[in-house]
Amino acid sequence: MAHFSDKGKSNGKDYCIFFNSQWARLPQDLNKASRLQIYDLTTSVLCSPSDVPEGGFPNRIPMVMRGNCTFYEKVRLAQINGAKGLLIVSKDRLTPPAGNKTQYEEIDIPVALLSYSDMLDIGKTFGKGRLVAMYAPNEPVLDYNMVIIFLMAVGTVAIGGYWSYNRGRKLKQDEETVDVTPIMTCVFVVMCCSMLVLLYFFYDSLGTMVPENNLPYLHKRPQIRMLLLSALCIGVSLTWMVFRNEDQWAWVLQDALGIAFCLYMLKTVRLPTFKACTLLLSVLFVYDVFFVFITPFFTKSGESIMVEVAAGPSDASMHEKLPMVLKVPRLNSSPLALCDRPFSLLGFGDILVPGLLVAYCHRFDILTQSSRIYFVACTIAYGIGLLITFVALAFMQMGQPALLYLVPCTLLTSLTVALWRRELPQFWTGSGFVVNTSLI
Repeated sequence: MAHFSDKGKSNGKDYCIFFNSQWARLPQDLNKASRLQIYDLTTSVLCSPSDVPEGGFPNRIPMVMRGNCTFYEKVRLAQINGAKGLLIVSKDRLTPPAGNKTQYEEIDIPVALLSYSDMLDIGKTFGKGRLVAMYAPNEPVLDYNMVIIFLMAVGTVAIGGYWSYNRGRKLKQDEETVDVTPIMTCVFVVMCCSMLVLLYFFYDSLGTMVPENNLPYLHKRPQIRMLLLSALCIGVSLTWMVFRNEDQWAWVLQDALGIAFCLYMLKTVRLPTFKACTLLLSVLFVYDVFFVFITPFFTKSGESIMVEVAAGPSDASMHEKLPMVLKVPRLNSSPLALCDRPFSLLGFGDILVPGLLVAYCHRFDILTQSSRIYFVACTIAYGIGLLITFVALAFMQMGQPALLYLVPCTLLTSLTVALWRRELPQFWTGSGFVVNTSLI
């Protein structure tokens, strides 16, 4: 953050800046930051010694335009001429200024990028004797929005698992359902890996692709209520599509559409046996851990492929973020909200994958008349696993593979209940489904 104020006045205004801590560190508290006078050199790019005014920048922070030279060339000229920092105004998208290791060791003053629009606002708001203090406040470790994400995720898993099979439905294969086989599991995981890697390398290209849609032919006269429901659904989807980048409220529509998608998938896709559940969850457990914890060793930025794709690559030219996650904005107040409205994210897969096991447990409860003990135990285990994920996120301060915690919690809990009730053979093979289906 860059806090601007007029000389002799205590009130001021914060502006977002992008800086690299490898050049020089900034204090975390505004009260500990030095207030220095700005030297307005926005008529220059400070790329050569001829751009340096007579007398240099003693104990001042020059503000210059971006230009075509490197950050190192600019900050080196500023430092040897007495500057205590450097603000570079950019009309392009802001990214942290970068250099190499040797340059980092040579420079000991902070250098940061400021947007052109903020520079214009500063010129209108403050006089010529304006002061600036640069600081880097920390984000809160945990935010209240975690409660909202927890309730949405656990609620979706519980409702989806319950809805997938209830006592009012016929105990036979539904035309709308799809039973997942081991081959389908392998194909699904390969497709997930391929799509994630393609999105990482070709985010700008794939993010702008729109699939061709064919409207279904209406074979029978639709009901009025179905037409009204369709109009509502289409209206919500179109509203989100138009205003999807409005961070203040569009996330509500994205979450509503995401929850509806997850509920439909939990109702439609079925895992026929606990063996199939174990296979799917175990493979996706490895998939999630690999793409979050292992891929940073292979990427140039040192960021995981999973986090980069979910949040949108920092160097992407497009500002689109793929709607594959539940997102809730940070509720704790922080000056960093000026830079970007930070969100906490939870991927659809972290809901759907354990949710399929919860749905299987509910079907097994009904078909074996076990008073929903499997369903309740697995749902509670999912909630505990999600809480463990939040604790790990706060402790490690980096994106977490949620399935690392959700899969063991749900699988081991279901297995323990089956062992305790001495129903593991039936639970493992889903024989309860076969017996009841044959009686119909």
